[in-house]
Amino acid sequence: MRIEKYRFGKMVIDGKEFTKDLKILPPTIAENWWRREGHKLHLEDIQDILQYNPEVLVVGTGAYGFMKVLPEVEEELRRREIHLIAEKTSRAVEIFNQLHGEGKKVCAAFHLTC
Repeated sequence: MRIEKYRFGKMVIDGKEFTKDLKILPPTIAENWWRREGHKLHLEDIQDILQYNPEVLVVGTGAYGFMKVLPEVEEELRRREIHLIAEKTSRAVEIFNQLHGEGKKVCAAFHLTC
């Protein structure tokens, strides 16, 4: 699984184009991802990722970094020993590709717009 391209509002993964926020739990892509609050990441927004129990969670916070990871999420990930990387989506894509390519058990949650 490789993210081939990202630009504001659009991501291409293995040749398939996505125009809504999404989560990646390799080999699955959860399309049209909606959060409880648009620009805040709550624990309930990533329950499927927590069940997957990755080594790393990469969060793409949007083109301008508007989406914020709430402290409750950071605390729970720390408790579960899941490393959190939260970056603007363009940088998060690079990190996800690198970690996935290294064979890490990595999940991602991407906000594609602001």
